Amino acid sequence: MKNFFPFINWITKYNKSDFSGDLFAGLTVGVMLIPQGMAYAMLAGMPPIYGLYASTLPLIIYALLGTSRQLAVGPVALVAILISSGLGQMAEIGSPEFISLAFSLAFVVGIIQFLMGLLRTGWLVNFLSHPVISGFTFAAAIIIAISQLKHLLGIKIARGNIYETLSQLLSKLNEINFPTLILGLSSIGILLIVKKIKKRIPGPLIVVLFGIFSVLIFGLDEKGVAIVKSIPEGLPSFSIPKMDFETIKAILPMALIISFVGFMESIAVAKAIQSKHKNYEISPNQELIALGLANLIPSFFQSFPTTGGFSRSAVNDQSGAKTGMASIISAGLIILTLLFLTPYFYHLPSAVLAAIIMVAIFGLMDLPEAKFLWKTDKVDFAMFIITLLGTLILGVERGIFVGVFLSLAMMIYKVSYPHIAQLGRIPGTNYFRNVKRFEGLEENPNYLIMRIDAPLFFANLNYIREKIDLLANSQPGIKAIIISSQPIHSIDSSAIHVLHDLTNRYKEQDIDFYFTGLIGPARDKLKLANIYADFGQEHFFLEITDAINYIENGVIIEGNNSYIFQTN
Repeated sequence: MKNFFPFINWITKYNKSDFSGDLFAGLTVGVMLIPQGMAYAMLAGMPPIYGLYASTLPLIIYALLGTSRQLAVGPVALVAILISSGLGQMAEIGSPEFISLAFSLAFVVGIIQFLMGLLRTGWLVNFLSHPVISGFTFAAAIIIAISQLKHLLGIKIARGNIYETLSQLLSKLNEINFPTLILGLSSIGILLIVKKIKKRIPGPLIVVLFGIFSVLIFGLDEKGVAIVKSIPEGLPSFSIPKMDFETIKAILPMALIISFVGFMESIAVAKAIQSKHKNYEISPNQELIALGLANLIPSFFQSFPTTGGFSRSAVNDQSGAKTGMASIISAGLIILTLLFLTPYFYHLPSAVLAAIIMVAIFGLMDLPEAKFLWKTDKVDFAMFIITLLGTLILGVERGIFVGVFLSLAMMIYKVSYPHIAQLGRIPGTNYFRNVKRFEGLEENPNYLIMRIDAPLFFANLNYIREKIDLLANSQPGIKAIIISSQPIHSIDSSAIHVLHDLTNRYKEQDIDFYFTGLIGPARDKLKLANIYADFGQEHFFLEITDAINYIENGVIIEGNNSYIFQTN
C-alpha cells in the first residue's frame, strides 16, 4: 500500500515543524505558479485560465502518489511548446478544437506514463542520452524565446516556423509598440534583479502586479498594449476528452514525445533534489505512475499535459518544503484564486506573461554544458549540436526524433565496435596493461594477450573477429592467443559459433586459444553450450599468469579448477 501511496510514509509522521516548512513553501510556490501557469498556458496556445486549471489537480495527485517530496508539478515551458507546435498542425491555436485536443493529449500522455510505470519500463528513457536532451532543450528554449518576441514587441504576426516568425518580425519592426516593449523589458529586468537578490522572492507575482498597475495608471491598453482581458471565475468543470480512434491516432506521436521528455525533466529534478535529502528514495516507476495519473485524471477537468518543473521545484525546496503537503497548499491557493481573484487579472499585459516565459527559459540555454561536452567528448558535443540544429531546422517534434535516432545510432555503434586492448606485462609484476597506453611493457613474441571490453553478441562479432585477425597477423610466429575475459559479462549463441570457428581456424595454424577470468554469466552459457568439453578444460584459467605458466611449462595450478568452471 505504501509503495503505491507514498504519502502514507510522510503523513503518518507529520508534525508541526513539517507543516511550518510546507506552509511557507506552498504559499511561495503557489504565488509563483499563478502567473507562471497563465504564461505557460499562453505558450501552449491556450487561454490563461487553463494554466490555472493545470496547476490544481495535478499538484494534489502527484503529492499523494509521487515519491519526491519537493517536486512541484504543473505547466512547464518545454511541454507547453511541444503542445503548441504539435497540436498547432491539427487545429488553429486557441480554437475550441485545439483546446479539446489538448485535453485529449493529457489523457493519452497519462495513459502512456501510467502503463509505463505499471510495466516497470522507466528504463526506456535511457534511450535519450544527456547530450541529446541538452541539445533539444537548448533549441526549444531558442524557439520559445523567438515565439514570445511578438508579445514583447507588440507586433501581430501569423503563426509559422522559426524562420517565418523571424522574417515577419524583421519586416514589421516599424510596427513595434513601444509602450509594450518598455513594459516587457522592464518586467524582464525586474525578474532578473529579483532572481539575483533571492530566488525565493516571487518575482513573477511582482511583475504581474507591476504590469496590471502600469496598465491601470497609464491607460496602456488604450495605447496598444495587449491585455488578457476576461478570465472565467470558478473551478474547472468535468468534461470527457475526445477519445475516438482517429483523435488518439493523430496525437499519439506527440503524446509519446511529451511522455518521455516530461518524465525525463521530472525525474532529473526529483533526483537532484533528493540527493540533498536522505529520508526518502526516488522510485522511477512510481514516478511514472504518479505523473501518469496527474495527467490522466485532470484531463477530465480541462487540464493540458503537465510535469515536474525545474524552477518551481528548486524554489519549493529552498523555501523549506518537507513533504507533498507543500504542493497541496500551492494547489489550495490557486483554487482560491480561481474562485475569487480572476477578475483582478483582466488588465494583465501579455508582454508581462511573455517576460515571465523568457526569463524562465534562460536557464534552459545551458552554455556551460555545451562547453563541458566540447572539452570532454567531441562525439557527445556533435550529438548536442546535431540535435540542436535539427530541432531548429526541422521543428520541435522532428528534432526530438532526430535526437532519439542519434542516441540509438550511437549506442549501436559503441556496442558494435567495442574497445579491444592488446596487453603487456608491467616488468617485475603479474599486472597487465594496454600497450598503447603504457610504455616499457613486456611483450612475449610467443603469445598475444587481448582484453575485449564488451559482451560477445551478434552485433559486434565481425569487428571482434577482424580485430583478433589483425593483431594476430601483426605478430607472426605466435603459439597462443590469450583472451582476458573479465569484461565479457554475456555471450550469445552467435558468439559461441564464432568462437568455435575462430579456435578451429587458428588451431589449423598451430595457435591455441586461452580464456582467463571468465565471470559467472559467461561461464554458465559456455557450460550449456559444452564449450568446456569441446575446447578442453586446460584452455580456461583464473589469471593471465596461470595461462602463461601453462603455455610455457605445461603446468596447471592445482585446486583452481573448481573456481574456473563452477556454474549455476
